Amino acid sequence: MRSMLAATLMLASATGASAQMTTSQVPGTKPKVVQTVPVKPPALQTASETADAMAQAERLSLQSDLAWVGQYNGAITGDVSSRMVDAIKEYQKAKGGKPTGVLNPQERSVLAETARRKQDSVGWKLVTDGVTGARLGIPLKLVPQQSSDANGTKWSSPTGTVQVVLTRRKEAGPTTAKLADQEKKDPPGRTVDYTVVKPDFFVLSGLQGLKKFYLRGTFKGDEVRIMTILYDQAMENIVEPVVIAMSSAFTPFPAPVGSPPPRKTVDYGTGIVVSADGAILTDREVTDGCIAITIGGFSHADRVADDREHGLALLRIYGAGGLQPLDLSPGQAKANSNTNVELTGILDPQSQGGGSAVSSVKAQAAQVGGGGDLALSPPPAAGFSGAPARDGDGRFVGLALLKPAVIAGPATSAPAAQAVLVQGDVVVDFLKANGITPAGGSSDAKASVVRVICVRK
Repeated sequence: MRSMLAATLMLASATGASAQMTTSQVPGTKPKVVQTVPVKPPALQTASETADAMAQAERLSLQSDLAWVGQYNGAITGDVSSRMVDAIKEYQKAKGGKPTGVLNPQERSVLAETARRKQDSVGWKLVTDGVTGARLGIPLKLVPQQSSDANGTKWSSPTGTVQVVLTRRKEAGPTTAKLADQEKKDPPGRTVDYTVVKPDFFVLSGLQGLKKFYLRGTFKGDEVRIMTILYDQAMENIVEPVVIAMSSAFTPFPAPVGSPPPRKTVDYGTGIVVSADGAILTDREVTDGCIAITIGGFSHADRVADDREHGLALLRIYGAGGLQPLDLSPGQAKANSNTNVELTGILDPQSQGGGSAVSSVKAQAAQVGGGGDLALSPPPAAGFSGAPARDGDGRFVGLALLKPAVIAGPATSAPAAQAVLVQGDVVVDFLKANGITPAGGSSDAKASVVRVICVRK
């Protein structure tokens, strides 16, 4: 336990992704100034540099999945460390692969699915506590019983072998050092064998009677919030692998709902060619706030329409030839829950050694809430947002959109998927409203997708 908890405090640094932008020129006009960002040759990149260039959300998801399969014993922060790279290599070796430290799409998909199964085995769910307002991850199959009072909430197993206790109190002038000293003495008889005190949080672990305990706490103003995990020593092998996820998922003072996620300097997505004269359909989120949008292999693009409700965007490039629209005419057919689909897209270049190859991955659609969108599991990797989805008969059934990853697992109290499928009829209606009537087109999705590159300040 000591080594595992010590590992949860490892931190490192991360840097942004890069891309080369170009633009077309119209005779007699001044060329549009487009930001140019240098790219380091992929052959010279180390595994750590490749991880540095990933989106923060993807690194969070990767660390979380590695922790759930037992390879990563570190803080799920999205920061890069040698521990994370080593965990990737160990995972690859365990699966009989070459330990490169960079997962290929198939390895990443298998890892995500394995982690999801382990989360399901303990009933992992991110919840917002109604008493304190804190967010935390709870293994509901281990602690199905819940009770609350004015001071917090307790989750426990039927026999009390595993307990999760979330408490709050008011205290004048708290500091983490002062709080840690208090928690070492209360309750009496608590034996602490590991202590970490930082300006913004503290961690204790050890024995409390016959049970092992892990405690993480912090404060804001005069309010103190502490999460304590207690479990019988006989449950150690089951509970300890969950402790890292619980510690990382604990958000005692969450930001207001609706706070925007941090933007990447360079964002990559997939676009679908929907007309031979240069109309491209993609994810609205990928193209928000861009100082320049470029279509890989072509030129600068303008965003000419968007649908905020469904997350769709329509781009247009001018003067381009050789475009092959995808056949969207079957898009009126709806995908149903448990429909198996194939997504065709272009991974983030840092996930394929700087390349731009088109690839396909499998996923399953599932109903979430009462809306028309379906969740996709496992979620595809970065770069696939905007990818077309087709069913087993090759019919277009919708557009895949990636959502910000949730620390330590995808589930929430009001389930929000990491990837959703916007139904095909919604896509077709959006295009028709903007003067594009899908009729015919290519049946080869790989020939009709392009890379969308957004550069922000």
